[in-house]
Amino acid sequence: MTIAAVADMRGRLGRVGAALMTPIAPAGEWRRTARRVERAGYGSLWTNEAVGGREVFTQLSVMLAATERIVLGSAVANLWARHPATMQGAASVLADAHPGRLALGVGVSMAGLVEQSGQKWTSPLNRMREYLDGMDASVEAAPVPEVPFPRLLAALGPKMQGLARDHADGALPAAMPVEHTRAARKRLGPDKLLIVMQTAILETDPERARASARRTQLFSLPGSPYVRSLRELGYPDEALAGGGSDEVVDACFSWGDEAAIGERVQDHLDAGADHVAIAALAPDLASAADVLERLAPALP
Repeated sequence: MTIAAVADMRGRLGRVGAALMTPIAPAGEWRRTARRVERAGYGSLWTNEAVGGREVFTQLSVMLAATERIVLGSAVANLWARHPATMQGAASVLADAHPGRLALGVGVSMAGLVEQSGQKWTSPLNRMREYLDGMDASVEAAPVPEVPFPRLLAALGPKMQGLARDHADGALPAAMPVEHTRAARKRLGPDKLLIVMQTAILETDPERARASARRTQLFSLPGSPYVRSLRELGYPDEALAGGGSDEVVDACFSWGDEAAIGERVQDHLDAGADHVAIAALAPDLASAADVLERLAPALP
């Protein structure tokens, strides 16, 4: 994307979006939830995938058709789930059908999850670089959208963020402290998109909030890239063990009342994020929408 196109997408996104990272649910529930998020005033709505199950482009098409203005994004589309030409073609078709309303986030997942799908894990950086080259080589065979869509990388570490700067339109980090956002902006420079995923727990009791955060297993999964990135930020191994110390959990998860979560979002924006997407930690889509509706008035 050109600098002007990046600026245009910043305007379309606004400052705050939402993310729905929940298991499989009927299409009707996704439609209703997407409309609720849009009516609450969020600028974007993001969803994810593994390999198999809920396929991200099909899911995005369901929600794009059910809404009118909100930007829909993949956070992330798993590169292990499809050929790079298929990734480019699928995103181009959706962007052509819904001008200005698609953002493509691409990610490498984790070794254990990839190997469970029957594939062989390789260097994430090399794999991503080769994959992006494959996408670029297939551009001419894909539709040309009226409004270009941004290509973002789920980049946590410095090397992947460098790739996001040089071969994509920006980065899409998740579950990281505010200091990570500040460092990412410095690496990306001013002309790339930085969209931050922030998990929010609407709970004022510290023990219950931290227990909910630890149940996500972000810091306990084997080979967790989140643990590696936190080490790079200077967090010691003892703070990262056992699901993360209170300090680690508090830095990576936003919990408390509506005002406290709104303050954390503002902290990320002040640190250089263009847009913060809130993933409400909830057991189902309806509950997540309830939380997002409650939060909306308190957000920047």
